[in-house]
Amino acid sequence: MQDTASVRPQLVESLYVEALALSDEVRAVFDLSALEASDEKSYDPFRVALSCEALRATTRMMHAVAWLLNQRAYMRGELSTLQMHRLGKLTRLTGRDPERIAQLPLHLREMIEATETFYRHLQRFEEQWSERDAMVAAPVTAMQERLAEGFAVAS
Repeated sequence: MQDTASVRPQLVESLYVEALALSDEVRAVFDLSALEASDEKSYDPFRVALSCEALRATTRMMHAVAWLLNQRAYMRGELSTLQMHRLGKLTRLTGRDPERIAQLPLHLREMIEATETFYRHLQRFEEQWSERDAMVAAPVTAMQERLAEGFAVAS
């Protein structure tokens, strides 16, 4: 059985490839160029819903790819622990608008759900890894505190 430290880089690489593929699907599915080219400029609730949800799905996937890139950089030693704590957090995105989503065709709703599911998976990994990293760091922190106390007493 592989230990967690060796599985994590493989998992991040796999998720990164999946995120790129899903991002490409989102781009293709929500291609708005045909709608933008139309002459109709009046308010259309469908077009508004499509634009809003396309932006949300795209943003969700951009955050996912950025988080995965930070994970890769950290594991390669390109980001310090401090930088990772500052920059490497997933953004908590706002909830969905059921009324807008209900206006969209099934294949678009399924794409939105796929991006939300992927993002939730990343959030769970982030929580688990943060808890694990805190448990690993706890003994080190305790030792540092004992050393600091020892030097304080000796001074």
